[in-house]
Amino acid sequence: MADIVFYTNESVSVAVSEGLKRRGVKAISARDVGNLGLSDEEQLAHASKNNLVIVTHDDFLSMAMEFEHSGIAYVHQEKYKVGDLIRKLKLLWETTQSENMINHVEFL
Repeated sequence: MADIVFYTNESVSVAVSEGLKRRGVKAISARDVGNLGLSDEEQLAHASKNNLVIVTHDDFLSMAMEFEHSGIAYVHQEKYKVGDLIRKLKLLWETTQSENMINHVEFL
């Protein structure tokens, strides 16, 4: 069983991935890997290819039904402040294995 590795696309503040890393959670951002400016489809493809659970504010729901993926953590942009989102993602990381996120959308 493997731990989740989060991948925040550019719709999510880089502060989220940085905050997760400071708390010992495996996370990278689109900025970290030079993926700023990619389309949503390209972001999801990158995440899936690298077994990353994508964290996004974007509507990936139609793509989630069409494509195989390693997991999507969707959160409405105005629902949580950065610190609250970090806590929610850390809880997901602590309680869920990556294989349980395959083709799953987690609504935070």
